[in-house]
Amino acid sequence: MPPYLARYRQRRAGPSPDGRPGPFHLRRRALPDGREDGEPVLEEAPAGPEVELAAGPEPMDLHLVRHGETQSYMADAGLTPRGTWQSRRWGLALAARVREGETVRLLCAPTSRALRTADQVRLGVEDGLSARGRRATVVGPEPMPEFQNFQVWTPLGPMDPTRAAGEYGRRWGRPAARRPLWLLELGRFYRLQEGGGDPIAFWMTSPLLTFEPPAAVVRRFWAGAARLVAGARGRTRFVCCTHSGPMRAFAAWALGHDAGEPLNAEEVRVRIWPDLGRAMVTYRGRTQEIEALAERDRPDWWTHRATSPRPRSRASEAGPRRRAPRDG
Repeated sequence: MPPYLARYRQRRAGPSPDGRPGPFHLRRRALPDGREDGEPVLEEAPAGPEVELAAGPEPMDLHLVRHGETQSYMADAGLTPRGTWQSRRWGLALAARVREGETVRLLCAPTSRALRTADQVRLGVEDGLSARGRRATVVGPEPMPEFQNFQVWTPLGPMDPTRAAGEYGRRWGRPAARRPLWLLELGRFYRLQEGGGDPIAFWMTSPLLTFEPPAAVVRRFWAGAARLVAGARGRTRFVCCTHSGPMRAFAAWALGHDAGEPLNAEEVRVRIWPDLGRAMVTYRGRTQEIEALAERDRPDWWTHRATSPRPRSRASEAGPRRRAPRDG
């Protein structure tokens, strides 16, 4: 018989007939109160003072979701079949977290791939709620400018990088000396993507004069979140389908490090309290509590101020220019 089996049978049989005790960890000794060592003491716990927790305001959840797999980044195309499945599956998973009587408000960036993702997320949420027999109100999707992708300045105005790629493709045939600055920077951005690099990291770490800065994008996202929370009524959960660049910049600012590019249909979860005093950001298994940006703490570096003094030119510093006398 194997030794381990012999020890097991000895423990089950208890002390041997010859009076030898069993294993040491099963031996018990008599205590003065008549109990044996090892028996639990059953005593009624004294009633302590009741502690009443202050019923504070309930936080609201904002889910920033990257759009599903798209057909192309050189045009504002829709989703691939895989991207449609990713978005619908994420909506089904979200339905398990939606509570009875809750309102789910769907938002999206004003691009085709973000809108298609929001449509599929809604279908997934509705299917999941129906399968669980749970009632909730699903609203949207509706575009929201605060959650749009970072913008690139072009002669036609600010554009999403994908939309600007159309202008980039048509004008790239110009000689290098005649290419404008926005075209040169956009070309560097897309050459990184074509070569398998990380264009979003390039945007986050390199100073680009014609791209919207990451800090401005984070401020814009905070302004949109504050507007949503301030206008919410009752239990509301917000789902915003947007783009990877702003999500990554937002999470890097909140967590203090760059956790990498969000995958398609991956989320950054933001829990915001109604007083906008604090929030909790969760991304890839890490949660960080932060203080929301106060209005007085927001610099206006990128806001044009009409009252700002204009720099004086050399001609104005030299004094008024005299006009030449007219003939006749």
